[in-house]
Amino acid sequence: MRRREFITLAGGMAVWPLAARAQQQLAMPVLGYLDPTSPGDFTEPRLGFLQGLKETGHVEGENVAISYRFAENQNDRLPELADDLVRRQVAVIFTFASGVFAAKAATTTISTVFVLAGDPVRLGLVPTIARPGGNLTGINFLSAELGAKRLELLRELVPTATRIVLLGTPTGASADAGLKDIEEAARGAGLKIQVVKVSTSQEIDAAFATFARDRPDALFVSPDPLFRSRRVQITHLATRHAIPATYALRDYCEVGGLMSYGASLSDAYRQAGVYAGRILKGAKPADLPVVQASKFELVINAQAARILGLTVPPSLLARADEVIE
Repeated sequence: MRRREFITLAGGMAVWPLAARAQQQLAMPVLGYLDPTSPGDFTEPRLGFLQGLKETGHVEGENVAISYRFAENQNDRLPELADDLVRRQVAVIFTFASGVFAAKAATTTISTVFVLAGDPVRLGLVPTIARPGGNLTGINFLSAELGAKRLELLRELVPTATRIVLLGTPTGASADAGLKDIEEAARGAGLKIQVVKVSTSQEIDAAFATFARDRPDALFVSPDPLFRSRRVQITHLATRHAIPATYALRDYCEVGGLMSYGASLSDAYRQAGVYAGRILKGAKPADLPVVQASKFELVINAQAARILGLTVPPSLLARADEVIE
């Protein structure tokens, strides 16, 4: 074989795998990930979603591509980002919280998997839990039941509490529905509830400044992604003003929060990843029932309790999934 022919053949062998890989990547289904928060938020839940995909045989970069869109906690950006994913003709959209409504408005044909705290039927997302019937399905947190349980645990930890401030956000139907659930549970327990809505760090500071003048007995922080991204600020302010507070996620306790009870986000996102993977394999969201989050956890920060002068009842400690010393 002549040297020139050998070089040409060898060059072709080198180029072929690259071309094949490029063609394979072009053929990959693309999953749209619509995130109302920032890239640095919800990192662990995002890994749970990837784990769920993996359980169905889908690995990012190998046989599925993921197109991420982050709203940076600016809900008014979500419609534009959802429309962008639709224009790209992604195979499936995954989203959560307020992103669900943007995705629903953007498309009635692209399969959408959600993680949501509110009741998806009451919010008009699906006609029934058992048979969603359209292009949306996902994982539900049972916010009404969880809200009532969090209030019950808070009363057990702070039995003298009668006036509670509910910290919520002003945007979105999901936020309004969640607040109503908790207000109803509080009134049913004979508690006086005051709703304070905030949407920025400055408004959070201002709210706690009013708490310093008119101190509530306890604080109930709603499960909104905005608050999770501001959890250090909120937990530190609650400690500074000596206000016992309850949260929906363990992340708050890890940065000094008193107590949390709620669904495991990582596991809920894993469940959502499994659903997205099944849809990529041909399942229809209309036939996949909305499922309830399956893993819940009670976390108590004993050090935060001591700082607040609270004694955690042994019965509460015994039921805790984790006690942070």
